[in-house]
Amino acid sequence: MLILRVVLLMSAGVFLAGCGADGEPIQPTMSANIGVGSSGTYGGVGVGLSRGGFGVFLGL
Repeated sequence: MLILRVVLLMSAGVFLAGCGADGEPIQPTMSANIGVGSSGTYGGVGVGLSRGGFGVFLGL
């Protein structure tokens, strides 16, 4: 449940930062994946921000 809260808070931050209220717009990105392998199922999510030549991405 804690991971869900962290992901939701990060998503809200990406959304608010992406509105461009502080000048040059920040481009948010988000990805999610689910896979099935021989050892079971797995999932992952990630969020990122990029502005000009600078970008940050966080994956869980």
